[in-house]
Amino acid sequence: MSQSPPSAVEKPQEVLILGGGFAGLSCAKGLDDPRFHVTLVDRWNHHLFQPLLYQVATAGLSTTEIAQPLRSILSDYKNVTTLMDEVVRIDLEGKQVITKERTLPYDHLVIALGAKTGFFGRNEWEPFTFGLKSLEDAMNIRREVLLAYEKAEAANDPAETARLLTMVIVGGGPTGVEMAGSLAELAKVVLREDFRHIDPAQSNVHLIEAGPKLLPVFPDTLTDYTREHLEELGVKVHLNCPVKEVGQGYVIAGEQRIEANIIVWAAGVEASPVTKTLAGVPLDRGGRIQVQPDLSLPDYPQVYAAGDLVSLTDVNKVRVPGVCPAAIQMGQHIAKVILKGDRIPYAYWDKGSMATIGRKAAVAMFKGMNFRGFFAWLMWLFVHLLFLVGMRNRAAVFLHWVWSYFTWQRGARIILNRDE
Repeated sequence: MSQSPPSAVEKPQEVLILGGGFAGLSCAKGLDDPRFHVTLVDRWNHHLFQPLLYQVATAGLSTTEIAQPLRSILSDYKNVTTLMDEVVRIDLEGKQVITKERTLPYDHLVIALGAKTGFFGRNEWEPFTFGLKSLEDAMNIRREVLLAYEKAEAANDPAETARLLTMVIVGGGPTGVEMAGSLAELAKVVLREDFRHIDPAQSNVHLIEAGPKLLPVFPDTLTDYTREHLEELGVKVHLNCPVKEVGQGYVIAGEQRIEANIIVWAAGVEASPVTKTLAGVPLDRGGRIQVQPDLSLPDYPQVYAAGDLVSLTDVNKVRVPGVCPAAIQMGQHIAKVILKGDRIPYAYWDKGSMATIGRKAAVAMFKGMNFRGFFAWLMWLFVHLLFLVGMRNRAAVFLHWVWSYFTWQRGARIILNRDE
């Protein structure tokens, strides 16, 4: 039931939301109440469905199919204003946020700025690798992958051809597994008839994991299946192989040196650097904010944090993971706390985990049940379509997936900005 508009003497409370990801967007939608004026700030003008970034990076989908303008999404929420700006600093004592363009006061603040690629303290490796956290990252990888095949087609030196067609993914979590499988399929199947002087199937895709197994949160039966399927696709899987050095065109992992044209870093994330401006607020080693049970900051009950930059074990003693269902739930929870004023502890509802390994193959676990193969892939397909924002996006992605499934073709194979 909608509430009556505030009277002339009742000024709406200012709610400032930093970040237009799943957490920020769900919080903004949950505050559809005239008692509050909501301002959502994001450095980009779009909401991004990050779980499908790897498909943009490997030419399976175009950018517009996994992103939608924030203004379009929030156009029906008349109490919400969207600003495209970059947060520089948060002044908790002054109850204001400093951006590149302005200073924004608030009554309630929601910090949902997400995470960036993390290198475990070895930031000197960053210039030699590609992260996968934004559309820009995905487009950079796509450009370099497609350019590598074009350069290899024109190369006369076999050693240079081999280097151009070698790609390394560091990190055996869902992003690394999905990226490795998709790159292998691109090389072995999609591009196999497109070149005359090289055989794309001779590409080498290496997946490097420091630990003893891929997808560490999954049971051994599913991780073993994942490794076997990747190896069937031609991926060279390296386990118990921590990275020791990364340089221009090479990776040293374990006791081996791999010469590679493309190095994708999917091994870790760390919180937005803006969290370091929060004076006196406890952070974990990755820069994530250690929040109270209701997702507020210690000593600042009107300031909340949600999504990937939160470090929390919930009331049920469950460590909250950095996945989009958790971010959505956090955003919704904060909206309820602000609306009702009740300090309700947050409880994470685990909807399971899944990862796709390639065409019609995936692994999934839900409420103690494990799935793999084609049925798990159908589950993965349904869940990802469900989370895509906007019916146009869902229809476009579904049609592309159906077309790709039957034709083995990928339509988003255009190279832009080749000289960058």
